[in-house]
Amino acid sequence: MASSTAAQQSDNIAHAISGAGGGILSMALTYPLITLSTRAQVESKRAESGFLDAVKKIIAREGINGLYAGLDSALFGISVTNFVYYYWYEWTRAFFEKAAIRAGRASKKLTTVESMIAGAIAGSATVLLTNPIWVINTRMTTRKRSVESDEGVLPGAKPEKSPTTIGTFLALIKHEGPQALFSGVMPALVLVANPILQYTIFEQLKNALEKKKRITPTTAFMLGALGKLFATSITYPYITIKSRMHIAGRDSKRESMLEGMRKIYKDEGYKGFYNGIGPKVTQSVLTAAFLFAFKDVLYEQTIKLRRKLPVKA
Repeated sequence: MASSTAAQQSDNIAHAISGAGGGILSMALTYPLITLSTRAQVESKRAESGFLDAVKKIIAREGINGLYAGLDSALFGISVTNFVYYYWYEWTRAFFEKAAIRAGRASKKLTTVESMIAGAIAGSATVLLTNPIWVINTRMTTRKRSVESDEGVLPGAKPEKSPTTIGTFLALIKHEGPQALFSGVMPALVLVANPILQYTIFEQLKNALEKKKRITPTTAFMLGALGKLFATSITYPYITIKSRMHIAGRDSKRESMLEGMRKIYKDEGYKGFYNGIGPKVTQSVLTAAFLFAFKDVLYEQTIKLRRKLPVKA
């Protein structure tokens, strides 16, 4: 029993590590789209720009580096997020599989309801542990800098440097207090529905296909893209609200989720909830697709490496 538990724990960690690695690789490949989407969500005037026009404006103001503002915190955030998520997801999955065996069920594959419960548990744990990281990342991604501010610099003087992750964290704690790290946590918890939908679709399609053929990284890529496309399209308004709440304390008093929703509707109408949806859906679909493809490969390599390591007596 002890050896079985240790093996399961080891497998959970292998999934968590491969999920973290896959998240880092996929995030690095698609990060400029995150920058464009986040800015469109929180800056309504820029949201009116087309995709290529937005890219040109950011590069004109801040150079290529502007597309990668906050990348270090995002990579750290996605690695922690995915590690926590996959660890809890696999832990919950193992629990349901053992329960299925004890109940004498013909298949130990997760049902749709079990997939959704596993996603809810994993997603909630992840949100509570990683929300501060994403608040800092959103602040860095949407930092205020413009051509006008650079033009005000005296001749020969250097423009103000972009804030670092640590600098942003310390400034936030100093000016707004520790509670600011949990801005937007309520819509983030609502957004647990996103990975629930994504992983439920992925798992059920994967289970159906596995009966006919082996799941390759290419197949995982396509299934991951399909699941994320569906999930993000449905939950996007809450993504917008969460991003606005992450920066609210910087510009004004913090609002509740419902107050934020009313303000967006009053000022911008229904379309305000969907600012930046184009680059966001593109980024989310590509990130999820690359994540599932990379994760499968990294998981297989992790298992192979573990088998080669000497077993302790």
